[in-house]
Amino acid sequence: MNQEIERRRTFAIISHPDAGKTTLTEKFLLFGGQIQVAGAVKNNKIRKTATSDWMEIEKQRGISVSTSVMEFDYEGYKINILDTPGHQDFCEDTYRTLTAVDSAIIVVDGAKGVETQTRKLMEVCRMRNTPVIIFVNKMDREGRDPFDLLDELEEELKINVRPLSWPINQGVKFKGVYNIYENKLDLFKPDKQRVTEKVEVDINSAELDAHIGEDDAKQLRDDIELIDGVYPEFDVETYRSAEVAPVFFGSALNNFGVQELLNCFVKIAPSPKPTKAEERVVEPEEQKFTGFIFKITANIDPNHRSCIAFCKVCSGKFERNKPYLHVRQGKTLRFSSPTQFMAQRKSTIDEAWPGDIVGLPDNGIFKIGDTLTEGEKLHFRGLPSFSPEMFKYIENDDPMKSKQLEKGINQLMDEGVAQLFVNQFNGRKIIGTVGQLQFEVIQYRLENEYNAKCRWEPVHLHKACWIDSDDAEELDQFKKRKYQYMAKDRDGRDVFLADSGYVLSMAQQDFKNIKFHFTSEF
Repeated sequence: MNQEIERRRTFAIISHPDAGKTTLTEKFLLFGGQIQVAGAVKNNKIRKTATSDWMEIEKQRGISVSTSVMEFDYEGYKINILDTPGHQDFCEDTYRTLTAVDSAIIVVDGAKGVETQTRKLMEVCRMRNTPVIIFVNKMDREGRDPFDLLDELEEELKINVRPLSWPINQGVKFKGVYNIYENKLDLFKPDKQRVTEKVEVDINSAELDAHIGEDDAKQLRDDIELIDGVYPEFDVETYRSAEVAPVFFGSALNNFGVQELLNCFVKIAPSPKPTKAEERVVEPEEQKFTGFIFKITANIDPNHRSCIAFCKVCSGKFERNKPYLHVRQGKTLRFSSPTQFMAQRKSTIDEAWPGDIVGLPDNGIFKIGDTLTEGEKLHFRGLPSFSPEMFKYIENDDPMKSKQLEKGINQLMDEGVAQLFVNQFNGRKIIGTVGQLQFEVIQYRLENEYNAKCRWEPVHLHKACWIDSDDAEELDQFKKRKYQYMAKDRDGRDVFLADSGYVLSMAQQDFKNIKFHFTSEF
């Protein structure tokens, strides 16, 4: 069993949308033998959509709006990739995904450097002590000085860095990357975009001058000497304890520097780590199976209206058709067709080990955060919903399709696409999201996947916060006074919908015994 666990690598790829994260995912799958991509397609009119983008809206817009799960074998290792949306409007999906991985690869644009979204995602990695590797992409374009980028990475992401590869020039003069980790030279040939020539070369030999020219060879030697002088020697343990982030340089679009990153990653990345439950810490080597649902996706196959719940295996061995306890409902369930994914292609599996992600058919029994065990009552933590920042009333635009609308809203809310609140004053449904784009995605998916039409109506709200109190009398008094602004979430919990920051701070001052929570985890 220990051998199976040692071979697992489960990680998320995260970045700002323009940094080229999806291209990097494609190349990983290419090296894993999962897809055949003949280089970059030049013509935007026939641009292939990402393998990981299965929704129609993702293909139309060219953005990822949902985390997709993919797995493949590489050099004896079992790799589970979770490709997250880069767009900030879908950051909540990414936050939840980071609870299910053991490490992360952050993609940074060589010209733009660290952007806001990357900073936020790094905060989540820091909160959970998730080790990160940084891939600086687009070195074949003009960009920033690599040393300036390293300084910015340290300052903005608040983590020490250690380069494990180094670029030789950039833009039109880009000649390749010196792989510090393996002491190899990888030569970039712009006229052969899919071929990387690897040369084992002593950095101090005249052979280096022959390959890249005297000036670049001298510059490279000076840079490597400076790196060795400024940055401490790379130590795997400091990476695994999330103190140091190794940095690689390359160009994902041209297949360059990606395999070096993957080769190093499988060797140094942590195998599945212990998972904290409310009751105790669950070790991956335990004999009995435990796992939690971190994501639910409706309509992966639009023809079958199927829902899939993604379960991260935390300990033991998951087996097909074996009875497992659904802790929240207290029911015993068996799964006859558990699946593993390559984007929307899926295959039925008989077993899964810690670190693996298993797709379980869901007919409405699962919620995000649910635990499955072999009988023990465990509750895994760390799957919060965040207080939304944008709100709209959702109204039925076709009275003949009210059942379809109801079903669609419920399934999309189960996925965690947005949050639903029912106003106690007028009974109207309010959808809360992190960004404007989510409203468009909900409207599009309701129409295309559920044949239901909705329209949005404005509602002026500042913040939604969950409230609770040990003082039942004061809580009751608050709810009566703020009756117009009280709502219930899908779990029946009290939510205060403040219409301004001032109203919220006054409420916090006036009602000292009431706790106002900005995440649903309390």
